[in-house]
Amino acid sequence: MLKGYVPPYNATVVQKLLDKGAVLMGKTNLDEFAMGSGSTDGVFGPVKNPWSYSKQYREKRKQKAHGENEDSNWLITGGSSGGSAAAVAAFTCFAALGSDTGGSTRNPAAHCGVVGFKPSYGLVSRHGLIPLVNSMDVPGILTRCVDDAAIVLGMLAGHDPKDSTTIQDPVKPFTLPTFADVNKLCIGIPKEYLAPELSSEVRSFWSKAANLFESEGAKVIEVSLPHTSYSIVCYHVLCTSEVASNMARFDGLEYGHRCDINVSTEAMYAATRREGFNDVVRGRILSGNFFLLKENYENYFIKAQKVRRLIANDFVNVFNSGVDVLLTPTTLSEAVPYLEFIKEDNRTRSAQDDIFTQAVNMAGLPAVSVPVALSNQGLPIGLQFIGRAFCDQQLLKIAKWFEKQVQFPVIQLQELMDDCSSDFEIEKLSSVSLKQ
Repeated sequence: MLKGYVPPYNATVVQKLLDKGAVLMGKTNLDEFAMGSGSTDGVFGPVKNPWSYSKQYREKRKQKAHGENEDSNWLITGGSSGGSAAAVAAFTCFAALGSDTGGSTRNPAAHCGVVGFKPSYGLVSRHGLIPLVNSMDVPGILTRCVDDAAIVLGMLAGHDPKDSTTIQDPVKPFTLPTFADVNKLCIGIPKEYLAPELSSEVRSFWSKAANLFESEGAKVIEVSLPHTSYSIVCYHVLCTSEVASNMARFDGLEYGHRCDINVSTEAMYAATRREGFNDVVRGRILSGNFFLLKENYENYFIKAQKVRRLIANDFVNVFNSGVDVLLTPTTLSEAVPYLEFIKEDNRTRSAQDDIFTQAVNMAGLPAVSVPVALSNQGLPIGLQFIGRAFCDQQLLKIAKWFEKQVQFPVIQLQELMDDCSSDFEIEKLSSVSLKQ
């Protein structure tokens, strides 16, 4: 729909970066209109995970018998901001922006071994961000370390008169001094996040991370978010309803793709949207319009809004009980091969992959995914920290401390050019590791 379209103005986050002297390298690929969890449905094709070509992953694959072509079954990046995560993971840029509506920054961050930060709703302007779900959309930040995420957040945070949802109060600098009060922390472990589909490796690293905090004197307790089981269905109803409303503006009249059919305005509309949207986008539009029908509105949309409030209240109750941050998985497993990923329906995949991240957006809370270790396959696994609303700096300080302890290994990218066989490697500092 928007292929080749050049907007007449910059998004606020982009303009703020330019004003600070940042060099913008370009735009990255993603799932079409940010609808997906694999970055496989973009108009420019799927995004390949740089770890598909890492020394760590390929050495593990050599140990196993397999018949497929090495280059035909590469790994997905996660989504929807997969291009941004891949660019950061491959050292193409210092940082990248994405959007986070239900986990679209944190999901690819976990699969690509980088930091993915979702700010509190209202801390960063949404002006210029193509809306998917206005009540949940947040510009996200992807970097290789927590300190870098804090630097970018410091440039972006603050009030924007063009976005009425942004905070009114001045924002203090997001500096991250060394966190020395781990023994004063209370870490919550949501029991509802122990999903049956959670891989044994992710579960193991989640447990080891909790033990790490406990060994340093932090209080680690099990907490309950009782309405978690309703979050997937609730998110689906609210997301598709707002998608249907937001996608209505793409009609071929003002900007974007326009079909040349001149039979009637209705025929032009239908042909334009049929050609301009892929099956995933059209499917969500249809679902949303169904929920917004007069006869369905009360039973679906209004009830989903009430459930959303219950989900948000669950977090409020936990934080009011004295918990400082929640520690959870980011994804169910490590990145999977593309050929395996496309076997399932996109909507099913999105619902499954975002089980740990969607509720955070519905509650408007800050969250960050931090890479913790490599799996037995040599692939990144990330864990998520969830904080109180507008306590983003405190959340990042804790994430930075954790990052320093685990010392996630740097990707070793093997050169793809035939005339170069050298490895691209950056030495990492030695420290505590959550090795299996």
